[in-house]
Amino acid sequence: MQQPMIGTKTMVVSPHYLASAAGARMLERGGNAFDAAVAVSACLAVVYPHMTGLGGDSFWLMYSQHDRAVRAYNASGRSGYRATRSFYAGEAAIPQRGVRSVVTVPGMVDGWDAVLREYGTLPLAEVLAPAIGYAEHGFPLSRDQHRNTAERLAVLAALPETAAVYLPGGAVPAQGARFVQRDLARTLRTLAGGGRDSFYKGEIGGRIASFLAGEGGLLTPDDWADHAGNWEVPLHGTYRGLDLYQVPPNSQGFTGIMTPQILENFNFGAQGGGIAHGSFDYYHLQVEALKLAFQDRNRVLTDPAFASIPVQELISKAYCDSLAARIDPKRASALSSAPVGSDTAYAAVVDAAGNSVSFIQSLYFEFGSGVTAGDTGVLLQNRGSFFSLDPGHVNTLEPRKRTFHTLMPAMAMKAGEPYLLYGTQGGEGQPQTQSALLTRIVDYRMDPQQAVSEPRWVWGRTWGAATQELKIESRVPEAVRVALADAGHDVRTVGAYDGVVGHAHAIVIDERGFRSGGTDPRCDGQAIGW
Repeated sequence: MQQPMIGTKTMVVSPHYLASAAGARMLERGGNAFDAAVAVSACLAVVYPHMTGLGGDSFWLMYSQHDRAVRAYNASGRSGYRATRSFYAGEAAIPQRGVRSVVTVPGMVDGWDAVLREYGTLPLAEVLAPAIGYAEHGFPLSRDQHRNTAERLAVLAALPETAAVYLPGGAVPAQGARFVQRDLARTLRTLAGGGRDSFYKGEIGGRIASFLAGEGGLLTPDDWADHAGNWEVPLHGTYRGLDLYQVPPNSQGFTGIMTPQILENFNFGAQGGGIAHGSFDYYHLQVEALKLAFQDRNRVLTDPAFASIPVQELISKAYCDSLAARIDPKRASALSSAPVGSDTAYAAVVDAAGNSVSFIQSLYFEFGSGVTAGDTGVLLQNRGSFFSLDPGHVNTLEPRKRTFHTLMPAMAMKAGEPYLLYGTQGGEGQPQTQSALLTRIVDYRMDPQQAVSEPRWVWGRTWGAATQELKIESRVPEAVRVALADAGHDVRTVGAYDGVVGHAHAIVIDERGFRSGGTDPRCDGQAIGW
């Protein structure tokens, strides 16, 4: 079993080792956790381009020792002024790829600006320097990018601007090949010099909007100029005496409070006759609790500016207890899920002062819309394709609206101080894996590396699938998998360390002040601390 990285002062975890190193460089230069987190975020936008980029969104949870409080920042984009259901008249759904899937303004660059303005100590140009260097001079193409490129070859080949970047020479680049993005490097340099406004009100946004206009897209210069993210009060729940924090809607973060509060009604932990880790009961209860949380999520989640979302009722202990009482300990329920995208990048940073940042970012599907905006090098997200075209649906498409969002970074506090920063890639999988990490670390006393490395699962329906599969890794004993199937779960065994269950990472700050970091063996990540 891989051992956790343990630092006495700092810790950085991310799904790519170069991004983790970029954050560590900022800390070594005297920057704080917020500087380091933005450096990690920007570097991931370069070295993990199939998962995230300047054309996507992000959500942030932050604890500042100055504020002594957890704050959230919603850096997700809204649909354009011209984004109406009539634009898609005659279509059953918004296309999942191509220019017509580009419905929302990317919010991530705004998030970088907000975090650095509020808490940063280093200039933007210095924080972006590692990302610029890797974009201009290249980096070894990761195994995960190689696999995703091969799997999405048709998507990448559909537009010449995208093919020129991701299929150099017309072919899938080999794992370990030098991958260069010079157009993106120029864009990042412009951003480093001109700041946020160069992206939303200046040269970069203007060039992207001009490209989209020429391709029949929705977004206009006014959509870019009028974008703004929001500081939010995070949602709060509890688990076994820990204070849990999640970002509020339009994020599905409240499911990351509901699910563990449902599970708190069961005796996890091998001591005293408790539920053994890895047993039928462990997996069955985790899945059934998640299903119940998802029923409410699917019913209410959208932009809270457009609908009343009873989130405080949903995360109340009394309501979660009532849901727990509905679980049949021996049989799977017939509850269903909605298919959502799965490709995301989660990371976290803790500095010597105890400042802590838990954040997550995404293009929605792998390589997002598949649309690279002209010569900017910016690959645009397709997050808005999740809007419904049904006028009666809570998440129906309307102008200037944020869509139902899967991104949900998490943080748990103990006695008023950060204790656990955790999160994962994978749309439906995010609250499932978060609950796995929480129970493994709290109830089974695992270190964060063991918690992310143990066998995992993901329940739900993915795009194009007709069934509500419970995908579970082959390392789970066959007897347990058979018992789950006999109980009514639609079990499908996947690889021993399968990417379908997501890429999870976690940092634990223990009572001695040590920072223990764990990164997922299913990705290209690294924990760095000292």
